[in-house]
Amino acid sequence: MRQKNSILTKLCPCYGNSLDLDPPAQANDSSTTQPAPLQCTDEIREHCKELLLTDAQISEMMNRLLEDVQKGLGKDTHASSIVKCFVTYVQDLPNGTERGKFLALDLGGTNFRVLIITLGEKHVFDMKSKIYAIPQSIMLGSGTQLFDHIAECLANFMKEHSVGHERLPLGFTFSFPLTQRGLTKGLLERWTKGFDCSGCVGEDVVQLLKDALARRNDVQIDVCAILNDTTGTLMSCAWKNFNCRIGLIVGTGSNACYVEKVENAEMFDGDKSKPYVIINTEWGAFGDDGRLDIVRTEYDREIDQYSINPGKQLHEKMISGMYMGELARLILVKFTKQGLLFGGRGSDLLYKRGNFFTKYVSEIESDKRGSYINCRQVLEELGLNHATDQDCSNVRYICECVSKRAAHLVSAGVATLINKMGKDSVTVGIDGSVYRFHPHFHDLMTEKIAQLVTPGIKFDLMLSEDGSGRGAALVAAVACRDR
Repeated sequence: MRQKNSILTKLCPCYGNSLDLDPPAQANDSSTTQPAPLQCTDEIREHCKELLLTDAQISEMMNRLLEDVQKGLGKDTHASSIVKCFVTYVQDLPNGTERGKFLALDLGGTNFRVLIITLGEKHVFDMKSKIYAIPQSIMLGSGTQLFDHIAECLANFMKEHSVGHERLPLGFTFSFPLTQRGLTKGLLERWTKGFDCSGCVGEDVVQLLKDALARRNDVQIDVCAILNDTTGTLMSCAWKNFNCRIGLIVGTGSNACYVEKVENAEMFDGDKSKPYVIINTEWGAFGDDGRLDIVRTEYDREIDQYSINPGKQLHEKMISGMYMGELARLILVKFTKQGLLFGGRGSDLLYKRGNFFTKYVSEIESDKRGSYINCRQVLEELGLNHATDQDCSNVRYICECVSKRAAHLVSAGVATLINKMGKDSVTVGIDGSVYRFHPHFHDLMTEKIAQLVTPGIKFDLMLSEDGSGRGAALVAAVACRDR
């Protein structure tokens, strides 16, 4: 049985730390010398060099990202900017005084969550939730179909929890690019993550949800706020750690938000008596204008070519869990056809797009050095029973190169935001399956961010305990508190 992934790396510094791609074998205390774990072959190492980002490349990327963030913030440059830096209209963080019962709707992928959260004193909360699937036919159907499906699930959830007769505030986490016109008005810029529902782009998604609820007319819901999953993650972590100033997602997609001074957010037309506002960077689009070409490879170009949105979200496609496994597969296929892997003999399963899941990358890297239990099981599932131990070592190295590059790309972005804010100490709230389940992603990020932040700035990475659901409820709670 394949070993389960673990997030112990985030909790215990002695667990499986693997910052070097191929660390030297440790000496054995016993008189019997153990064989050293097989190293990756020189040929594989040479062919993977383009996946390892140099210090000069990372520095240039940080400069370019900062320039694009500043363009997104500027009134004269926002329209033409690639990194949009949308204003969220969220200006207040939780302070611990929030009380009451709140609903949250978390829509950001092939599933969505509905939650009911009761906030009490001393960070006591009660949360009940349910996950609902979105069929492919609805993901590619009409907007009416999508929001009618969501409204039906919301109504069923409220009735199941005996609150169908109550009027409850709701925070709506909508994890797609939005232009916000207020805390409860957001226009969809474009679909990502495999969605392509008609009649939604350019429309107010809060109104689409309200219309769907009105068509049912069987539950009373007050939509208090719409937010991105990054904002939800920031708010969720800030409820426990008031130092949290960045929300980061590394999962199906990748994005970040941060706390910006109101005077720097030139597109903000809200309450300027408050000093700060959260900015949703939408950094997944970074590089859509070619500014990431300095680090993109043939594999990235092929991923993009066969994606549902060619030319879009290029930064995200180098990082997120939606593409990481396929990136690794493309490399494995090329090296196999070159005779560098599996004796030049692949399999129909390996050669089929989408068959090397991102979870395989995490599982292969969870093997202890010199052990290939998970790796062999993955390769057997792909019909590669003839793989040797050397093949397994090479496959692990390829997976490490792909995930390390992703971690360094994310780290460069986080360090750019930390340096821009200029605070002495910053907590980064993080959610998403890649960060949560990859065995070394946290350590890779911690090491790289420490190299990239301005000397003297302290930071820590905080795993979001329950995703952006609690954050959505907290935005609604803070809105009710302020009222």
